[in-house]
Amino acid sequence: MSTRNTATRFGSVAKTFHWLTALLILTAIPLGLIAEDMAHGITQGDSAALAQVATLFSLHKTIGVAAFVTALLRILWAVVQPKPGLPNGAKKGEAFLAAMIHWALYGALVIVPLSGWVHHAAQTGFAPIWWPFGQTLPFVPQSAAWAEAAGSVHWLSTKILIGAILLHVAGALKHHFIDRDDTLRRMLPGRAEAAPSAVQPGHAMPAALAAAVWVGIIGWGVAGTAAEAPQPAAMAQGAGEWQVQGGELAITVQQFGSAVQGQFGQWQADIAFDPETGTGDVTVTIAIGSLTLGSVTDQALGPDYFDAATHESARFNAEIARSEGGARAYAATGTLTIKDQSVPVTLPFDLEIADGTATMTGGLTLDRRDFGIGAQMTDPGQLGFAVEVSVGLTARRAE
Repeated sequence: MSTRNTATRFGSVAKTFHWLTALLILTAIPLGLIAEDMAHGITQGDSAALAQVATLFSLHKTIGVAAFVTALLRILWAVVQPKPGLPNGAKKGEAFLAAMIHWALYGALVIVPLSGWVHHAAQTGFAPIWWPFGQTLPFVPQSAAWAEAAGSVHWLSTKILIGAILLHVAGALKHHFIDRDDTLRRMLPGRAEAAPSAVQPGHAMPAALAAAVWVGIIGWGVAGTAAEAPQPAAMAQGAGEWQVQGGELAITVQQFGSAVQGQFGQWQADIAFDPETGTGDVTVTIAIGSLTLGSVTDQALGPDYFDAATHESARFNAEIARSEGGARAYAATGTLTIKDQSVPVTLPFDLEIADGTATMTGGLTLDRRDFGIGAQMTDPGQLGFAVEVSVGLTARRAE
């Protein structure tokens, strides 16, 4: 069998792309539906069910990316190949509908997996894609607004995809069992051919209508998303000698082998520090409910983890002193209290003071188990024990 298409039959490459795409899509859709249904039934503390759902979602996403790449290759191949004509092209209404469904299906094969991929890339968290190329996408920022817009497009375009598949299958069965022509047979293995009718439908109008549908869906997804609200730099001005002008308090955890990054949007630092002696003290109060952690934010704030409803804030009290490592090397040594669990910690940081402005950057590694966070998650492959904390801020001395 020839690899290339002719005016009367499809070649082996086109058939392979057709059935491989069908296999991937018809596998990804039920996996996503099953995982979504199971996710709504997970109870707090059921780590086994959470791991199972994560596995299903990872499989769904990985197959979705494979379907996206396959669909692009299929479309590129179709562009450079002759397209066998319709055996019943003279039936204008039926031929027009078939052409529009085909164009809608082509759009769905690209937009459905791509919107899901953008949704995944715009937020860190639950269920990584199983491949070695990272979880982000170029030109896609880590943004709740992007994730919400892509999620909306993915949800609606999936419904269009399912509808187009059902109509496509119904049309193929009609050709086979009612019209008794070779439309379906020529897409099966073998050398089946189907002579096209003398009259063939145009594709400009069906393609334009299908494109209008997809433009409307994408526009609806973007327009229906609220603008992303910026996170405040600090909860309030501290009462110390140095006033925080801005900064970031971020954390990174490993969930199912993927790095999940987040930050606390509201915190307050009361700083007393003497640049001459290089000593001082600091008290940092952190609003637990201001944590954003990608797609697992709600889970992280729940009773099994940070329990923000019961423990509204965390506190870090420490003494500041110079440390080894250079003129800008310092350490804040004290106690961190989360969920009423107080643990001694040392935060090493670099400090630079110029023109009355102090700039510090630092970080440390914590063990979530010391604070009773995710105690039921005993497998580090599901949720890592280590939590990387990074801090950066600028402050000016109070007048």
